[in-house]
Amino acid sequence: MLVSTVLLFLCVFFIILQLKSRRPKNFPPGPPALPVLGNLLTLTQGDLLKGLERLRKPYGDVYSLYFGTKPSVVINGLKAMKEAMVIKATDFAGRPQDVLLCDVFQRKGLIFVDYGLRWMENRRFALMTLRNFGLGKTSMEARIYDELQYTIEILEKSIGKTMSPQVLFHNTASNIICQVLFGTRYEHEDETIKVIVRCFAEIAKISSGPWAMLYNSVPMVRSLPLPFRKAFENVETYLGIVHHIMTEHKKTREPGEPRDFVDCYLDELDKALAPSPCGDDINTLRLWSTLQAVERGRETNRGSVTRGDDSTFSEEQLLRSTFDLYLAGTDTTSSTLLTAFLYLMIYPHIQEQCQQEIDQIAEGKDRVSFEDRHKMPYMQAVIHELQRIANTVPLSVVHCTTKDTELMGYSIPKGTTVIPNLSSVLREEGQWKYPEEFNPENFLNDKGEFFKPEAFMPFSAGPRICLGEGLARMELFFIIVTLLRRFKFIWPEDAGEPDFTPVFGATLTPKPYYMKVQLRST
Repeated sequence: MLVSTVLLFLCVFFIILQLKSRRPKNFPPGPPALPVLGNLLTLTQGDLLKGLERLRKPYGDVYSLYFGTKPSVVINGLKAMKEAMVIKATDFAGRPQDVLLCDVFQRKGLIFVDYGLRWMENRRFALMTLRNFGLGKTSMEARIYDELQYTIEILEKSIGKTMSPQVLFHNTASNIICQVLFGTRYEHEDETIKVIVRCFAEIAKISSGPWAMLYNSVPMVRSLPLPFRKAFENVETYLGIVHHIMTEHKKTREPGEPRDFVDCYLDELDKALAPSPCGDDINTLRLWSTLQAVERGRETNRGSVTRGDDSTFSEEQLLRSTFDLYLAGTDTTSSTLLTAFLYLMIYPHIQEQCQQEIDQIAEGKDRVSFEDRHKMPYMQAVIHELQRIANTVPLSVVHCTTKDTELMGYSIPKGTTVIPNLSSVLREEGQWKYPEEFNPENFLNDKGEFFKPEAFMPFSAGPRICLGEGLARMELFFIIVTLLRRFKFIWPEDAGEPDFTPVFGATLTPKPYYMKVQLRST
């Protein structure tokens, strides 16, 4: 009798789960889902990106998958991506609030915070502050060039030797963003930066692995002492380090004379004033006004921020914002640089053509300026093609719908997790001359002039576009141009055949490789 009762209970339980896994009316199609697990087994077998591409063939550019009993929508192709990320941007600008990373970051900061006034005001403040510190101006150029001198020194000591560039490029990108955030750089052997790098590496490994997928799909395991708890510990370690930096800034700063992002934020807290909407983007202004009206629910002086519980600015928000800016300014840039020099070594004729253009434009100059990029169509094409082929953030950061909406004729309920498959756009047939191969001609017209196709969106698109995009564009230009002007990069003779298969983590990055460096005589 007891056995029969248990079996009956299990049958009813699985029937209920199966019913919960049925797709709503007019919801995007997708593969059948198992009770409890959903499509987890499908996604954990083999290459995730190739698996997503395979599902696109039978189910179309917009299809659904189940993580446990909860459905998610995968978006593929330029047409669907534009409709969701640009045309209906506010409908798809949310962040799912029941996944590991959102829980780890407690829905604060800049990247993983939910759609709302906190996100809008802090993102706008961050972008404004980066611009004020020279994003696109000479002051930022100087910061990048100062750090590049350390990179050049290390490369000069490696002339004629075989070296691994992984740590070098990561530390270069790391120190540039540390200068912006904290007003300091760290020696490559400094213990503080080692701990920060370790924290980020472990969080990235956990968030892109099976433990994160289990956490996201099976809520009942979230309180258990499983390996995903390490992500929470690492965030606390980082916050402790930056809290110490913030405390030191309070002792040494001159209010109104900010040295870095931390000083700017502390000034903002002192004034208890939020920045007003900036720029000429009317959609941004309207969105800002709408969010104020909806979330504050009362008349508010333009840009005012209170010190109460409803304030969108706080010291904790500052600490978590630096985490997101460090993440946005380090991993994508270092991964793209590793891809860049791998391909430039394997395609030496492209490296040489870049160097010829650099020599011509930079002749008689100590260094190039960011404005010089407009005189370098081939160099621009190569850098953009390297970003396309690197595809460093192939699935962007997951979104969710903020309201009931539609996409490509399908009905998408409010709160549905949305996964933008950027890989499907960056290699889409019909959008590129050579979608599956590395070829700068993808960004050159018939006259040899640089142009940027609409499908170029390596950092996503719309209001949630990567915060670090502007800094990354400048870094990539200066670092690649400066190093190519001075050095020749060679694939070691004893290194065997290059392996272009990337390693999938928080970002796509090339497998570790070695290079040889020679001084150029120009």
